[in-house]
Amino acid sequence: MVKARCILGIDPGSRVTGYGVVDARGHKVSYRASGCIRTRNPALPERLGEIYRGVCDLITTYEPDEFAIESVFLARNPQSALKLGQARGVAIAAAVASQLPIYEYAARQVKQAVTGTGRANKEQVQHMIQILLDLSGTPQADAADALAIAVCHVNTVPV
Repeated sequence: MVKARCILGIDPGSRVTGYGVVDARGHKVSYRASGCIRTRNPALPERLGEIYRGVCDLITTYEPDEFAIESVFLARNPQSALKLGQARGVAIAAAVASQLPIYEYAARQVKQAVTGTGRANKEQVQHMIQILLDLSGTPQADAADALAIAVCHVNTVPV
């Protein structure tokens, strides 16, 4: 019998960090929760603290077995890339503090896993996540991306 597992997917951002929680049994995936950690503070160090605490709260609430996050990509704006990297870092630190195994996926790989093309736009990802997880409505873009990361993980690392 295939063991059930819970995956926490994270789409990092310095202002909005999406999260998606799915349960998986083999390749069968079911929706558990999703949403966004929206930072309120204008200062970056405090926003990073909010992200860290938010991810820690998610880990405490949902008790995931595995943690999946989007890997770094090169942005046109170096400042944006640095802030994104710092947001990723604090999310990963929260997972490390909870001793979760961490998996990283490139945006193209995630899009390929859920839409069949690595060049899908946000709306296509949202639509496919709604279909794949049998959601009654379209999830917010950052939450849909995080759910897509979790679904990509289930399809990439089967039990």
